[in-house]
Amino acid sequence: MEPNLNLDRRSFLLSASGGLAAVAILPELGFATPAPRLADPIGVGVIGVGRHGRALLDELQKIESFKVAAVCDTEPARLSGGQRRAAGAEGFATHQEMLDKAKGVQAVVIATPTHLHKEIALDCLSAGKHVFCEAPLAATVEDCKAIAAAAAKASTIFQPGLYARSNPVYKLARTFFKSDSVLELIAMRAQDYKKQSWRFPSSDPARDNAANWRLDPAVSIGLAGELGTHQFDVFQYYTGRYAKGVRGDGSIRLHNDGRTIADTIHCDFHYADGVMLSYSASICNSYEGRYEVFHGSNAAIKLAWSHGWMFKEADSPTQGWEVYANRQQFHNDEGITLIADATKLASQGKLKEGIGLPFTPAYYALVDFAGSIADKKPPACSAAEGARASIIGILADQAVVGRKEIDITEDALKI
Repeated sequence: MEPNLNLDRRSFLLSASGGLAAVAILPELGFATPAPRLADPIGVGVIGVGRHGRALLDELQKIESFKVAAVCDTEPARLSGGQRRAAGAEGFATHQEMLDKAKGVQAVVIATPTHLHKEIALDCLSAGKHVFCEAPLAATVEDCKAIAAAAAKASTIFQPGLYARSNPVYKLARTFFKSDSVLELIAMRAQDYKKQSWRFPSSDPARDNAANWRLDPAVSIGLAGELGTHQFDVFQYYTGRYAKGVRGDGSIRLHNDGRTIADTIHCDFHYADGVMLSYSASICNSYEGRYEVFHGSNAAIKLAWSHGWMFKEADSPTQGWEVYANRQQFHNDEGITLIADATKLASQGKLKEGIGLPFTPAYYALVDFAGSIADKKPPACSAAEGARASIIGILADQAVVGRKEIDITEDALKI
């Protein structure tokens, strides 16, 4: 449940914080969804236990609502590694074999390469399984729409892996965005910078192409699709709007190893009301990492997945609560930190320790998935919204590859 945004801003902030910290996340407001307490844990199968799949496997085992009953991977070494991480889990070489033979699997987590999602997702939904599918949902517009259509017809839960919608800091900051704290939206920007290769060695040369699918132009949707989709969804989640067009460009700045997929990109999105979103991504440099910024006439909000800050304009109204808020200095700007469970932490004298999230963003998304299954309620992010975010990522990649502007039409986003 979100706070009543019809309350005036001062009343909301002071009542939400109890006068102690203006940016507190209160348990009764439901920003951090607790894992459901179940007599029998939900049996889950993880399909794809490469680097990301193993990370999700680790998060699942922190959540008592789940029991990892099966793991699946076409690569024998990865499969055995996944089974070692999840003691007692059955191992399968294909998802169809897992669906046919695994015992006690009620839900699946799909963490395979993006272009393989469609067949797996449709088979799992057809088999009556709840599905958590990593984002982007697919590598083509048609596949994204097919997954969303199948999810709409299914009687089970389908949740795209778009973590911002479950992230307690992002949910809190969204309530400020929707109040007059930001007021008029001026501009938006985001980046994802992390120095890495995207090329992985394979013990079997015959499997090299499969291991390096992100660098294969036949199936890859590049940095804009693989990384940008998650951040484009943040702006959709906050504004409820979709860009009308995107201009992109990119090049290879560091990794001159024969690849054709750009290692550094830039995209400019425009919206119907004139607002612009500027997006950059690179695997050549790590400075400032990954973040999103909303610039407003009263304040800016900066979000960095485990942390969030609000920067008030000097001429914005002073409400009185600011004196209680925790602050951080950024060059010439002072940010008010958006802190998960601030009231509880402050009562324990641990406010400074609690600035970042105690768990990864993936953990909160999986907890929401468990809650949707247990309570038979809609997921934190719908399949349709997951498809639209993925489609925008795909179109942005096309703009980068073609070094051109692409219209984002209503038909393209129609599910």
